[in-house]
Amino acid sequence: MPKRILQGVVVSDKQNKTVVVKVERRFTHPLFQKTVRRTKHYHAHDENGAFKVGDTVFIEETAPISKLKRWRVVETGATA
Repeated sequence: MPKRILQGVVVSDKQNKTVVVKVERRFTHPLFQKTVRRTKHYHAHDENGAFKVGDTVFIEETAPISKLKRWRVVETGATA
C-alpha cells in the first residue's frame, strides 16, 4: 500500500528534529452542501531542522519514530 503524502504549513519548530504541521482538508457537508474546512496537527520528523514556521511542506507516512511522530518531512512545497 502506498504511503500517504499530505501538504501543510509548519506551525511550530521549537522541538529538536521535530516540526508540527497543520494540514487542512475541505469537504462538502452531507446535509447542508456547504464547503467545510477542518484542520489537524501532525508531528513530523525533520532531521536537519531545516524548516521554519510558515513554510509549506509535504509530509509522508512512516513507521513510528516516537510516541507522537509517525510522519516525516519529505520536501518543501510551493510557497504562495
